[in-house]
Amino acid sequence: MIGRFVKVNANANFRVTQTMSEFDLDLILRGYRLGYFLMADEHTGALGWYRSRERALIPLDERFHCPRSLRRKFSHFTVRVNRDFLGVVAGCADRPSTWISQELAQIYWQLHQAGYAYSWETWQDGVLAGGILGIVVGAAFIGESMFHRVTDASKVALVTLVEHLRQQQFHLFDAQLMNPHLARFGAYPMSDREYQRLLAQAVRQPDRGLAIGSLPP
Repeated sequence: MIGRFVKVNANANFRVTQTMSEFDLDLILRGYRLGYFLMADEHTGALGWYRSRERALIPLDERFHCPRSLRRKFSHFTVRVNRDFLGVVAGCADRPSTWISQELAQIYWQLHQAGYAYSWETWQDGVLAGGILGIVVGAAFIGESMFHRVTDASKVALVTLVEHLRQQQFHLFDAQLMNPHLARFGAYPMSDREYQRLLAQAVRQPDRGLAIGSLPP
């Protein structure tokens, strides 16, 4: 998947460094606010900053489409936030070829502890069924990855997350990479230049968080 993105040459401002198991979260968040994102090389595990020539956005307005047949599946799942953050990271990384290395998982965990990384989860019969991993900066939700272990679990997670982001007045939901699954819900491509303009507006807003107290039923 890395081949679909442009790797950014590391420099002193954006090099990912580690001191006593603590990453410089301020620099990492600065990178995300400028439209970069971290990925690990699937062969070497080396972390690098990337950006995409074209971004995929999930609409937070009437353009978002939820198939009627999927609505009937909502009652099969319970939605939770951050109930099993590490479980969602592990689920997203559990694939034959992954860009979520152990080091990147540690970064996600520290961002989570600092209040910037979230897991939006669907549960079924007390078991984690699927979820979405994302980073919140200002009024932007940057979707890092998603997974499912039960049919439709990630789709229900996506729809309920969009509804929640609308409620919390988020400006932008970045899905990074376009695919047919997201297109079914109304996702659309955007040039990097236009994305940078929207992102700059969104990150100037106060950090929204995901307001866990106002979850959908």
